[in-house]
Amino acid sequence: MDSAILYIFSGLPGSGKSTLAQGLSSKLHCTYLRIDTIEQAMRDLLDVSVKGEGYRLAYRIAADNLKCGISVVSDSCNPIELTRTEWQDVAVNAGTRFINIEVICSDKAEHKNRVEQRTSSVAGLKLPTWEQVESREYNTWKTDRIVLDTAGRTINESLQELILEIKEWYGRI
Repeated sequence: MDSAILYIFSGLPGSGKSTLAQGLSSKLHCTYLRIDTIEQAMRDLLDVSVKGEGYRLAYRIAADNLKCGISVVSDSCNPIELTRTEWQDVAVNAGTRFINIEVICSDKAEHKNRVEQRTSSVAGLKLPTWEQVESREYNTWKTDRIVLDTAGRTINESLQELILEIKEWYGRI
């Protein structure tokens, strides 16, 4: 159990969060849970309007994996204090550690360009517009976290920096 970690990724759409979460998951051979995938599957398969159910389902899947000693990378906007606390509770209740990772893009022009130029890797998922990203509710953080700014950096540079930050945080990964 001691080796399992819940890596809780958070950040606005277009910040580079999903790309980094996938990269870390591949590098560390962790379970990867993407809220966008779960919520779109619920829409497609159940023809329902999804609110917080995607997060609730992801919490259960993450807990099962953590209890098996398998680390989990969670990938979601995670914009409000409630979901941030719930993700942390998943790890605590499973008897494992967690690390919050907030991905930002401090260069507004670069962030806007990413949002406007990207395509969805989740079939059927409608991506938000720049206006929707800017107006999205996103609470100020109250807990410790790694903040990774992807502005002006390649994916590999950002991933390497993240790995170094995690090693500093825990001494190892």
